[in-house]
Amino acid sequence: MNVLIVGYGKMGQLIDALAGEQGIEVAGRVDEGRDEWRAADVAIDFTTADALLANFPRYLQLKMPVVIGTTGWAVHAPAFREQAERAGLGVVASANFSIGVNIFQLVVAEAARLMQTQPQYGAWIHEAHHAAKRDAPSGTALLLRDAMAGAGFDRAIDVSSTRAGTIPGIHAVGFDARIQVSNSRAQFGDRKVPIDPPAPGSALVSRTLNVLPTTLVPARNATNLSPVACPCACGTAWASAHTIKVAMRFRIAAPP
Repeated sequence: MNVLIVGYGKMGQLIDALAGEQGIEVAGRVDEGRDEWRAADVAIDFTTADALLANFPRYLQLKMPVVIGTTGWAVHAPAFREQAERAGLGVVASANFSIGVNIFQLVVAEAARLMQTQPQYGAWIHEAHHAAKRDAPSGTALLLRDAMAGAGFDRAIDVSSTRAGTIPGIHAVGFDARIQVSNSRAQFGDRKVPIDPPAPGSALVSRTLNVLPTTLVPARNATNLSPVACPCACGTAWASAHTIKVAMRFRIAAPP
């Protein structure tokens, strides 16, 4: 299998370094001033929202399935969904491919469901990242907010951000009442943490996308914790804690 890495910043370089360990060949690397658009089984896009707007029509034209880790383009998601469905293009997109964050999302959604019946509690999300991160709030914070709303929490959720120094990435969710405060926090200190064993999340999802001839698009529904049989008939059972389960999470049209 080979991949096209689109966006050669920190994440792109990390995927490049780890690809060999997973037996994945890198067909090309695309970045500002580096035009290596080449045929590949799957593209992995970690760019910017503006760059993705230019890249997406190219994926459609090349009929190249794509894993999108870029954030900040939610407003364009409906149009991208329609275009991908029309072209029959495989697309997996997530604000965060971390195993821990996907489980944290489930925990937060369940807390929100329970807190919905307790009107004395107000909800908040605060995220903090390094000064170089461009989007605020982060895509992960919005993912958590949407998970809470999807679980039935229909009151206001205050979302705030901090950009300073070299903060690696912290997401805190809290419920505050006059006599009690309850909160949870997820933090990562290294980019390798969200994509460590069994394999880099985005690369692992690429493999799944390559064997699923179906349209995959962003969705905010909570991941099912039940094991799911691998569609490539390899005999593997996936659990949702396994990053590859992200691919199933975004499926809207199953293959025949």
